[in-house]
Amino acid sequence: MKSVIALSLAMASTAAAQRTMTVYNACPFTIWPALFTSSGGRPSQATGWSADAYTSVTFQVAEDWNGRIWGRRDCDFSSNPGANSCLDGGCNGGLLCDVNTGTGVPPATLAEFNFNGGGSDFYDVSLVDGYNLPMRIDNNVGCAVASCPVDLGPNCPAAQQGPYDSSGFPVGCKSACTVDALNGNAGNSPNCCSGQYDTPATCPPSGVTNYAYFKNNCPDAYAYAYDESSGTALWTCTSSSNAAYTVTFCPAS
Repeated sequence: MKSVIALSLAMASTAAAQRTMTVYNACPFTIWPALFTSSGGRPSQATGWSADAYTSVTFQVAEDWNGRIWGRRDCDFSSNPGANSCLDGGCNGGLLCDVNTGTGVPPATLAEFNFNGGGSDFYDVSLVDGYNLPMRIDNNVGCAVASCPVDLGPNCPAAQQGPYDSSGFPVGCKSACTVDALNGNAGNSPNCCSGQYDTPATCPPSGVTNYAYFKNNCPDAYAYAYDESSGTALWTCTSSSNAAYTVTFCPAS
């Protein structure tokens, strides 16, 4: 009897250790969410799927999960099943992002999570890789909301705007670092906080091209690599609260 009770308690402890994640598409069009695990064990949820408008999926991740979730737009996996299958946010692997290299092609708005933070959950909405969809991260225990609920495409500075859909509408806004990378200048860049600019002291927001456009429109999101100093980029929640998180695409602004 004792062994049965012990087994039951162990199973209950394992169940409690799992975290519940919900991904909801509030956009009035189909998107293709993607999931990448950096550490902590891969969840059972597929690494990519099709999400019709106003639909959601819920799944479990490990208590020490570290990864990202993002959305892809205008995808066609039939003839080019790879990183270029989508207009933005595509990944190596096509519909199912490769578990080792399928981190997503900029520009893409990212939901980032680290549940192995020494007693705290860390989470954020990141524009470091640019923007392609409005996003919000909610939780069920009253911790802070991370968000970028604004469509940054239409008013994006010209040098960073795009890509564009078939009607000419901008469905993305590249980060200044992405532009530098496309131009082969990412190795020593104040926009990427790389090379001689690789510390918070040498890479202030004032040196990042169009930082204010991203941060003023989305103050509760990461606007560049060292944006922690803003106080409204990286958010925490006590791990013992066992929070469940919801990532919403196209939330009400």
